[in-house]
Amino acid sequence: MKIISWNVNGIRAIVKKGFVDFLKSVKPDVLCLQEIKISADARNKEIFDFAGYEEYWHPARRPGYSGTMILVKDGIKVLREKKFLADGEGRVQTLELENFYLVNVYFPNANHELSRLDFKLRFNGRLLKFLKELEKKKPVVICGDFNVAHNPIDLANPEENEGNPGYTKQERTWFDKFLQAGFIDTFRTKQPDRTQFTWWSYRFLARERNVGWRIDYFCISLYLNKYLKRSFIMDEITGSDHCPVGIEMKTTNEGGENGSN
Repeated sequence: MKIISWNVNGIRAIVKKGFVDFLKSVKPDVLCLQEIKISADARNKEIFDFAGYEEYWHPARRPGYSGTMILVKDGIKVLREKKFLADGEGRVQTLELENFYLVNVYFPNANHELSRLDFKLRFNGRLLKFLKELEKKKPVVICGDFNVAHNPIDLANPEENEGNPGYTKQERTWFDKFLQAGFIDTFRTKQPDRTQFTWWSYRFLARERNVGWRIDYFCISLYLNKYLKRSFIMDEITGSDHCPVGIEMKTTNEGGENGSN
């Protein structure tokens, strides 16, 4: 099973930049999107051609802001969609598949002057409790824009960014606790010494100079590590200030939809 995650910085914008061609070329089994930036009303008035996929939308109440979406290839069984508390910003989607829960998350940004840092840390704490509750039934795959670079290797200029949003001690300490709670950073597990980024500022030709951050992740329950084939970053794909990231999973012993590879 191939699962892709991408902060597209606007679903309408990315569709105009060749998103459907990307979908047809890469052919993910599941595609998780963040920051779709479309309201429920606007979505109902527009037609998107995602043929071959079942669509799961979770827009924010505020138009043009946040929001998440999951596309699931036809034939893959989704048992149910589960809500994460009160989520008016459309930040968390959970689908129960046959062998695991898939959680698509757009984590809050701490913002300039760290005005939303406390909000983010509260969100992170509630989310971790939610994930551990899910794990009591099935293992978890969580992906999305975490809005944090975990370690110095995960951004181009760590010393210059110390204490900035996305690289505060508090955010990085939470990520430590998140991994200690039994989750695996799949990219760092498979490629412990590789420097590769998933987000670049639109300013100062940052992407052209590869002055970026790795803030988009796939993390999985420890149980699933034996089924992890690879974890990758598609930094050649443009269209957003983020690039897609992905994993491929082996067939599980229980069979089911995980057997596409």
